[in-house]
Amino acid sequence: MTLDVRPFSGSGAEWDQFIRSSPGWTHCHLWGWKHVLEEGLGHECLFLAAAGSAAQPEAVLPLVRVRSMLFGRYLVSMPFLNYGGPIGSPAGVQALAADAVHRADAERARLLELRSRGPLELNLPVSHRKITVVLDLPIGSADPLWKALDAKVRSQVRRPQKEGVTVAFGLDQLDAFYTVLARHMRDLGTPVQAKRLFRLIADTFPEDVWFGCAYVKGRPVAGGCGFRWGDEFEMTWASALREFNPIAPNMLLYWAFMERAVAHGIRRFNFGRCTPGGGTHRFKRQWGSRDEQLWWYQHGRGGVAATPSPDHGAYAWGPRVWQHLPLALANFLGPHIVRCIP
Repeated sequence: MTLDVRPFSGSGAEWDQFIRSSPGWTHCHLWGWKHVLEEGLGHECLFLAAAGSAAQPEAVLPLVRVRSMLFGRYLVSMPFLNYGGPIGSPAGVQALAADAVHRADAERARLLELRSRGPLELNLPVSHRKITVVLDLPIGSADPLWKALDAKVRSQVRRPQKEGVTVAFGLDQLDAFYTVLARHMRDLGTPVQAKRLFRLIADTFPEDVWFGCAYVKGRPVAGGCGFRWGDEFEMTWASALREFNPIAPNMLLYWAFMERAVAHGIRRFNFGRCTPGGGTHRFKRQWGSRDEQLWWYQHGRGGVAATPSPDHGAYAWGPRVWQHLPLALANFLGPHIVRCIP
């Protein structure tokens, strides 16, 4: 049976119903991201479906055009997120991937990247440059998890508690979270997304998104933002102020997120993507977690094998300059730059 690929013509509720009934779905596949990426970042979203004669979709693909004068053209599913590749029947997934390749060639995109959580039956090169780190959670109580932690990790969680660090959760923590994130990203030499993007996320996914912040004497010093879907929670953004590293507020923050996840019946705590072997990877593994390989399928032009990154030699000068910008200037310029780095 021949499958046709066309823009999805149903409602957002119908799209999400298909997604939630498909094995391997993630929060990144949901219809609401179309609104977030179009309104918050100005990118064109092509939410595609592969269907046969019955017109019922067999597979779907949220595909986003990311264009800029500086970095060129990219087609990514999903940009700025970790997952979102085609999902559905093998034949439907293959039809969608073939259509995406055709679109990438026609538009002379530098790279098509389909970010899948697991392997797909696709005849495309795959990048394993990123992994995610996952921790299985106990049922009912966080006590078994606490007892399973290394003694050093437990000590690092107790340290901020002794220093009077407190943690708060809720949508009202967005401003505090962003205050820490913006400062942390500037110090790393990385442009930050606009606060408006996180407000759109909160408005679009109020039941799914969690904001949490750690405080010292009323000052936010560490913050996290992530998403719940199914029986999983992913910490998508996390940051902490360097001057408070000696009391490790980020350790208490992560533990508070884990306790909250257990209390909500969540079975998997996903630390989010990272580069294998880096410092962030080591931080995530200390909790007794395990690595999961990501499968990012690609179709590139001119040998391009990744989206733009400060790790690339051509852009390596950027972080060194960015770290010295006044915070207000970095916060003003950052969103205009990072929206084009998928």
